[in-house]
Amino acid sequence: MSGLLALLDDVAGIAKVAATSVDDVVAAAGKAGAKTAGVIIDDAAVTPKYVQGFAPARELPIIWRIARGSVFNKLVLLLPVALLLANFAPWLITPLLMIGGSYLCFEGAEKIFHLLFPHGSHVIDEDMKERDPGHLEEQKVRGAIKTDFILSAEIMTIALAAIEAPNVWMQGATLAVVGLGVTVAVYGSVALIVKMDDVGLYMAKNAPTLIGRGLGRGLVKAMPGVMKTLSIVGTAAMLWVGGSIVIHGMEVLGFGWLGQHIHDWAYALGHMLSEQWTGAVEWVSKATMDGIFGLAWGFVLIPVATKVIGPVMGAFSGKSA
Repeated sequence: MSGLLALLDDVAGIAKVAATSVDDVVAAAGKAGAKTAGVIIDDAAVTPKYVQGFAPARELPIIWRIARGSVFNKLVLLLPVALLLANFAPWLITPLLMIGGSYLCFEGAEKIFHLLFPHGSHVIDEDMKERDPGHLEEQKVRGAIKTDFILSAEIMTIALAAIEAPNVWMQGATLAVVGLGVTVAVYGSVALIVKMDDVGLYMAKNAPTLIGRGLGRGLVKAMPGVMKTLSIVGTAAMLWVGGSIVIHGMEVLGFGWLGQHIHDWAYALGHMLSEQWTGAVEWVSKATMDGIFGLAWGFVLIPVATKVIGPVMGAFSGKSA
């Protein structure tokens, strides 16, 4: 009997340690996940465009396929690499973050450049010609998963940098929680967004009250504007997040003059107004300046990407640049 009680006591002790570890993982995941907020906004704002032009019945299956690809990106491809980097080559994390941030700057700047100076390419035009829906869906899903890979790499690396874990197992568990949590949050939100017009249409036809039917019609009318706003927010988030990552990377590598100037300017602007608005004005000012730098850096990268990197990749892959 005493042996059984001792065993139960040991089991209770192990359970208590496990519960504490779970609490630590959840707390660390929450802290690390908060650091990735900018990239999460970007991810959620960018993704809805991948289901535009498809039949409503295909929207949720496409989002589900992209979400599965996102989980594979985070847990199977990126998590082991992140842990290896953190434990054997931590000096590589900052340069890789800066490369990812530069990619986001390029993407955002290219969108704005195309808006200001509309241009076409026979390669792109050929690629975007109407094909059978199944083939077009495959292309869209592959493209979305590739974009998600970049954003997921940013999320996992930022989260890794924010984790204060005593061992590699805690790091891995925290990153896994962050990866799954972010994926559910992003693609759950995207699913709600893209189906909101269908919900509105159903309410407009079937709601039992005039108010419900009016709300349904309002949702249907509002969704094109919401999608356009999301596109703008996505581009702004790309430039803000990408610019801030590159600036922070420069500081880590010893080139902190730009980041220091931006901090000082934001501080000065924040203290020009009443004290209750200081924090908000500082944050907005810094985000705006980070975004402006991201746009400028992206414009610099456009010719590099299109005239150098694209042709080189095309030469190695055997495909058009």
